[in-house]
Amino acid sequence: MGKQNKSFSIFLPLIKINQMSVEIVTKEDLTEFRQLLLEDLRSIISIKPGNHKEWLKSSEVRKLLKISPGTLQNIRINGTLTFTKIGGIFFYNYDDIQNLLEKNKTTPLLGNSLLGSINKGGQL
Repeated sequence: MGKQNKSFSIFLPLIKINQMSVEIVTKEDLTEFRQLLLEDLRSIISIKPGNHKEWLKSSEVRKLLKISPGTLQNIRINGTLTFTKIGGIFFYNYDDIQNLLEKNKTTPLLGNSLLGSINKGGQL
């Protein structure tokens, strides 16, 4: 038994006890942390005040414009809509899509439209 006590006393000096400080986290601390975290997440995913992302994937653009995959491919290939390709994924800038829509906006000529014929008293 004397040998067991002797070997135990050899290891005793190697044991270190760390003292831990205790901090109390309040509801206000958690609320402040939540706000900071949300702000950081918003800046990371680039959501603009208009509730849209800066960069959209092909599927999102197709849903937004209500077009088929082939139509999106055509306007991409003919240079109508600019894009960025990372790996195999195409990304489209939201502002470029808005500019494309504005650039192609037309107003019908009143005389050539169905509504113009009706307004002038014309028959269908």
